[in-house]
Amino acid sequence: MRALWPLRVLRPGGSGRLSGALSLHGRPVGVAGGPLAQWRGLLTTRSKKNYDMRRVDITPLEQRKLTFDTHSVVQDLESHGFEKAQAETIVLALIILSNVSLDTIYKEMVTRAQQEITVQQIMAHLDSIRKDMVILEKSEFANLRAENEKMKIELDQIKQQLILETTRSRANNKLDINLERSRVTDLFTDQEKKLMEATTEFNKKDTHIKNIISQTSNKIDIEIASLKTLMESNKLETIRYLAAPLARSCLMQLANSHQPLQPMFRETICFYLPGNSTGILPLLEIIAALQYHHQQEQGCFLIHLKIFAFV
Repeated sequence: MRALWPLRVLRPGGSGRLSGALSLHGRPVGVAGGPLAQWRGLLTTRSKKNYDMRRVDITPLEQRKLTFDTHSVVQDLESHGFEKAQAETIVLALIILSNVSLDTIYKEMVTRAQQEITVQQIMAHLDSIRKDMVILEKSEFANLRAENEKMKIELDQIKQQLILETTRSRANNKLDINLERSRVTDLFTDQEKKLMEATTEFNKKDTHIKNIISQTSNKIDIEIASLKTLMESNKLETIRYLAAPLARSCLMQLANSHQPLQPMFRETICFYLPGNSTGILPLLEIIAALQYHHQQEQGCFLIHLKIFAFV
């Protein structure tokens, strides 16, 4: 069955100019006995070139061993109806395809010999790099090391200067903060002392003003009481001097209007005046009371004029 697969891929062509030629999937491949480079329809792969890499052919194309028996394949093809030339052409195409496949594999893969060659090339590059490094270490690296040491010393000096400046600035700032704190504390103490003095002075003045107000209020109360007493005494004196003539005149008027009863007008008239200033009985009310009392006592002209005075 393995020997029959070329029959399905490569089969005899038709008649005409290409009669006797082979076709691949219906396309003419070439004339029997023609070179493979003139065939059409074959696709080949292109290898990718790398740097620092050379192509090494381990085994030449003519010295490579075939992987199948070509004579047996030719006989098998002839037994299936192919002519001898066609069978040889098919076998040749198989050989070429096999070689192309091997070339593709060789291009994509690395053989042991190529690996050894590549390793030798890398080792050679490493040796050259090592030599260059030794040369640079003796020349450039020494200068770089000296420059680095110099820069390191300068950086240490700058670091020390920065530390000194930072310490000095911190000390100055701390001193300024302490001085400012002391000044603020003293200022606060002075303000508090002034506030206490002002509070004490205000309390003293307040107490003095309250004492003056209290004394003035007491004096005013005393003066008001004395004025009230004087007014009451003056009112009593005034009423005492005014009530007697008024009552006398009223009685005389009543006596003149009632002549027959005049001998009976022998009653004593007593005046009792109220003691408060607002409760003094007005004179008009006294007259009205006398008239009312006269009208009530028609039979006997007995008039009791009593003005109660509560002193």
